[in-house]
Amino acid sequence: MKNICVFCGASPGSNPLYVEAARALGKTLATNDIRLVYGGGSLGMMGVIAQSVIENGGQVTGVITRHLYDMEVALSDLDDLRIVDTMHERKALMAELSDGFIALPGGFGTMEEIFEIITWSQLRIHEKPCGFLNVESYYDKLMEFFTHMAGQSFIGEDFGSIVLMAETPGDLIDKLGAYTPMVSDKGQWAKELTAQSLA
Repeated sequence: MKNICVFCGASPGSNPLYVEAARALGKTLATNDIRLVYGGGSLGMMGVIAQSVIENGGQVTGVITRHLYDMEVALSDLDDLRIVDTMHERKALMAELSDGFIALPGGFGTMEEIFEIITWSQLRIHEKPCGFLNVESYYDKLMEFFTHMAGQSFIGEDFGSIVLMAETPGDLIDKLGAYTPMVSDKGQWAKELTAQSLA
């Protein structure tokens, strides 16, 4: 695994441990020779993780829209900054460049980005691992809601096989590296969904 995309916000959040986790994840990526792919911003969690990777001798690819670049929120000292026209292009390029995905604590944008990637995994559009860094139990209630969704038959009971979770950067990187995609008929998910809808 040479390139990991990290989804995170332009806010640092209210708990200083979120920023510390972003800094620790950046160092972990750099020391493991894993390139960071991220949203290209200089603010909040985005800026912290990118600076951490750089400070620890790692490499960073930022992908940002022209609109955000013109607002001067891009991190200017990246070795690889890609500027695209739309948010759709931004997400598609980040996905294409990455071997795995991590969500740090974040808001609507972070959720939207990681949920789309998880959905693509569910639909077998890609076979790349997706994980949450569960800093200070930030994602506990989300995992409870996933369990509720599975109980209501909107997602599979085996959602844990495509949604990885860990409390430390090292453990999460290990889980992403050991990930084995589910082996199944690519049309099986659609067949199961149809069967449920007709039941």
